[in-house]
Amino acid sequence: MRRYLSRSLLLALTPTVALAGESSKLNSGDTAWMLIATALVMLMTPAGLALFYGGMVRSKNILNTIGMSFLAYCIVSVVWVLWGYTLAFGPDVSGIIGNLDKLFLKGITPETLSGSIPEFLFVAFQGTFAAITVALASGAVVERLKFSTWLVFSVIWATVVYAPIAHWVWGGGFLAHDGALDFAGGTVVHINAGIAGLVLALLLGKRKGYGRTAFFPSSVVLTVLGAALLWFGWFGFNAGSALSANGSAATALLVTNVAASIAAISWMVTEWIFLKKPTLLGAASGAVAGLVAITPAAGFVDVFGALVIGLVSGILGWFGVFVIKQKLGYDDSLDAFGVHGLNGIWGAIATGIFAVKTIGGTPGVLEGNLPQLFIQIKAVVATVVYSGVMTAVVYFISSLITGGARVTEEEEIQGLDSAVHGERGFNL
Repeated sequence: MRRYLSRSLLLALTPTVALAGESSKLNSGDTAWMLIATALVMLMTPAGLALFYGGMVRSKNILNTIGMSFLAYCIVSVVWVLWGYTLAFGPDVSGIIGNLDKLFLKGITPETLSGSIPEFLFVAFQGTFAAITVALASGAVVERLKFSTWLVFSVIWATVVYAPIAHWVWGGGFLAHDGALDFAGGTVVHINAGIAGLVLALLLGKRKGYGRTAFFPSSVVLTVLGAALLWFGWFGFNAGSALSANGSAATALLVTNVAASIAAISWMVTEWIFLKKPTLLGAASGAVAGLVAITPAAGFVDVFGALVIGLVSGILGWFGVFVIKQKLGYDDSLDAFGVHGLNGIWGAIATGIFAVKTIGGTPGVLEGNLPQLFIQIKAVVATVVYSGVMTAVVYFISSLITGGARVTEEEEIQGLDSAVHGERGFNL
């Protein structure tokens, strides 16, 4: 009897132990961690990114800007469970797309597992990634894009751009087969969104008065708060991508914090040298740049790699915003390309350089694996080309459906909060 009770108590206290012969079993520790990680990533879009972007626009457009992130989250969350998930993670079709076996989440039950966690939880976690990718692109076109066009664009783009690229890298597609490394979305999320933002900005044109009138942010305080919330949520974004409560998650969390910290410093020091002022807006932007760059590498590099990746990302982000954009003259309103696109590219390539075999299982160039660098470059090029071309196609389709993509000149002058929503962000 004592032996029976001891065995029962042991099983009760260790529910994650798999019985002999079972291929997989629910792990309650992994499940608990992934529930938290999913909630953390959710916080990033309708709260963190919304405030980060909202604080940088003029006060007459703050609600519209926040609304673009908020509604992108809502729309993509619905698209994802209806058909987005199966296109990204359904059984592979020619290395390009998932099939429709899991349309409307067909065949998935509470007992269905993805690794050691419920597949429903994996669906939810991946859905938060899809949502923030769409929302990130909005930063390039705020203050002049029709709200209706954005809503239509979100549905189509999540379907025909995000889902296929997610499948290529994470769902068993051709880049996964090649061995491309993207731990948490440098390619799938940030290069994808950054290129989409650049294409949208070029097609939509500049804001009225851009380059001639100073556009003052509505609240740097909100932007810094938004950056802090993004940073917090990013621990779920990167560490959660281990899909387990294990050493890989711990490593990812640590290097994420290191890269963001040094990137905030390097951006601030760079602008201090060139512009003679260390701004909090710059420090916040630098932290986000570092978070972007470390994302594909988080589960593959050590602290040394994180320091180098973060240091470069802060400098690269500053030059992307203050040199490249000004030289080329495009109006990427909130620097979706300068921060996310450029640093997504840098992070993806740097993963191939600094990956450590003892951490992620795949060595990089510094450990003698030069071919990995070319695999990373192939993934970058494929994503840039596909996202760029298809974003243009989706833009024109969305514009046709909504009778043009740009607000009227009168609406732009009045401000989209009042003209579109009939509200004001600030009543002072």
